[in-house]
Amino acid sequence: MKTAELFIDAIAQLMQHKLRTLLTLLGMIFGVGAVIAMLNIGEGAENEALKMISTMGLHNLIVESKSFEEQELKEQRKHSAGLTLRDAEIVNVSLPFVEQVAALKKLETYTIFSAFEHSDTDALGVTASYFSLSNLSVTHGRLLDNNDIENYHQVAVLGNHVASQLFPLSDPVGQNIKINHLWFKVVGVIALPHLKKEEFQGVKLGGEQDNVFIPLSTAQRKFAQKRLSSELSQIKFKLNENVDAVQASEVISQLLTKRHNNIDDFTLTVPAQLLAQQKQTQRIFNIIMSCVAGISLLVGGIGIMNIMLATVLERTKEIGLLRAVGATQQNIQRQFIAESFTISILGGIIGVVFGIALSELIALYSNWAVTWSLGAIVLSFSICAVVGLVFGVYPAIKASKLDPITALQTD
Repeated sequence: MKTAELFIDAIAQLMQHKLRTLLTLLGMIFGVGAVIAMLNIGEGAENEALKMISTMGLHNLIVESKSFEEQELKEQRKHSAGLTLRDAEIVNVSLPFVEQVAALKKLETYTIFSAFEHSDTDALGVTASYFSLSNLSVTHGRLLDNNDIENYHQVAVLGNHVASQLFPLSDPVGQNIKINHLWFKVVGVIALPHLKKEEFQGVKLGGEQDNVFIPLSTAQRKFAQKRLSSELSQIKFKLNENVDAVQASEVISQLLTKRHNNIDDFTLTVPAQLLAQQKQTQRIFNIIMSCVAGISLLVGGIGIMNIMLATVLERTKEIGLLRAVGATQQNIQRQFIAESFTISILGGIIGVVFGIALSELIALYSNWAVTWSLGAIVLSFSICAVVGLVFGVYPAIKASKLDPITALQTD
């Protein structure tokens, strides 16, 4: 028989036992579907992690000032002034792998309001480079620039959430808000980052949408600062892409620690290291879940072997007759392998559809990110086909080795 005829005959044989065939198919369907769903979710999580880490800047280092009780802070200020603009300048000048620096100072605000509403949000003084290092853009208007910094302009950029709160029915750009005792003109509104999660490896993300940004120079000159507070709340360093971020962080940490007289008054976050940890965790998750899904395929393969062995017993006389009229052992093997392969192919096709549907359901009800992976579909389908072939070999060999005379005499 030709290959096409083998498969047509295999389908006809399987249709004679619909329920048994369906039960055998279920193992393959669930196995393939589970592999596809898990790999799609894994890839989706990795892409979402990359998107989240981009808001921090993959090649950035983030240095933040620590908070202390007043008494402890008094003792520390005898030896360290905390984070300062001078720290940022020294690191930028001293270390050639630092390409750019941004600074931020959180202000002590007691009121922020517009002509329409008021807000309890925070006001932050930032340098113009802060927005590029944080991968922030505007939906309309503009960001702060060096001219605003140099001339102490009273202008502000609003996070999207704050803009909606202060100006619920109008365009904020061009309008005024009051921060404490000063009026600021709104020049831009920050675009939403479209993140599914607000935290990554313990680091809060997307908080910029709840803040008001003003020039750092204006904040330092025109706003009162809390007693003993450090000059800056945060410094961001953008590193050269060819530099190992972890090693660079150690060098920067040593330099800042020396400048602060070994006072531990800052924390250093390495986004690239957080991403590596996330990938390692996700890799372990993918391996475990793929193994669990692979067990389903293995069980499906055992089911195929079971049904094929049962088929051999049921068709013993048929096999004897075929051998009697000239069929070779190879012909018998091909026929039974075609049947087991057909089951695996059908199970694989239905399993792909089931895996796509399962991924959609998981994404819908768990709010997880899912990214379609052609590689996952091809891999799971290929494994399914191989399982069908492998577990069909033994029953096929057993069928081909039946003695024709004994087979014909079987009741």
